[in-house]
Amino acid sequence: MVIGGAEDKLGKRRVLAEFVERAGGERARIAVVPTASSLGPEIVDVYAAVFAKLGAAEVWGARPEDRAQAADPDVVGLLDDATGIFMTGGNQLKLSTVVAGTPFGEAIRRAHARGAAVAGTSAGASIQSSHMVAFGPGGSTAKQRMTQVAAGLGLLEQCVVDQHFAQRNRYGRLLMIVAQSPQLLGIGVDEDTGLVVTPSTDGHVVGEVVGRGAVTVLDGSAMVTDAHAVKEHRPVLASGVVLHALTAGSRFDLTTRTLLPVAPEVDPREADELALANRDLQKMARDIAADDASPSVFRRRRARRTGGPTR
Repeated sequence: MVIGGAEDKLGKRRVLAEFVERAGGERARIAVVPTASSLGPEIVDVYAAVFAKLGAAEVWGARPEDRAQAADPDVVGLLDDATGIFMTGGNQLKLSTVVAGTPFGEAIRRAHARGAAVAGTSAGASIQSSHMVAFGPGGSTAKQRMTQVAAGLGLLEQCVVDQHFAQRNRYGRLLMIVAQSPQLLGIGVDEDTGLVVTPSTDGHVVGEVVGRGAVTVLDGSAMVTDAHAVKEHRPVLASGVVLHALTAGSRFDLTTRTLLPVAPEVDPREADELALANRDLQKMARDIAADDASPSVFRRRRARRTGGPTR
């Protein structure tokens, strides 16, 4: 679950509630990984309070601060029994340099493989993809060298994830990465918004949007670009990129890169009216069927109404 940052912690908390539910609800045992954050123990306390309010059974911190700690069996073991792992925001390059390629990072991957819910907000979202935005300025125009990419955990293969997307105008830097590597699917997640990614029954990987913002997907698989030839910090040509702006409830097949149909929601009041109308139609059908049971039945009923003969 990739979250764009600044998720609601005080109101309806739709995004975090979705994570707790997928981590097991009342049976959820959640490890909070605050390695990217510059804050102290209070960052774990904040999420522990929110997750407990949302019904989680247990919440604890697992915080390696360097690669030596990320190889410590005691620290790695903190993830063994987790049904949910939540990586906080902060500096994604710090998170990558401390965790990626270590036993702790492999423990996150193993938890993911066994079915634990793995989520991250802001920096914790970016590191989940195979290629991670390390840093770079915002802007709506893709320019050469405007961003740098590092290796992520690879929970989302052939993808690159950016966060705070609309709020910090990061369209240009995501497009720059896709222009340089058109095989990557660019995913930009707005604040207080999440993309929940699960395997489907046909083996495809499907993402569903939750929260109040949008998820922007850039598919450059058929694009034309001059990224290989542009020098210094000049704008880059990117033509033929397919853009998907996905809102809450939208489902997207990351394997085939296509939008999936969503069943329309029915207003409960309309459903009640439809059920009543359906009952009326069924009664009418029974009456018509009874009238048509036989000609003699019809003649007798008509005779009773008119007082005429029944022949």
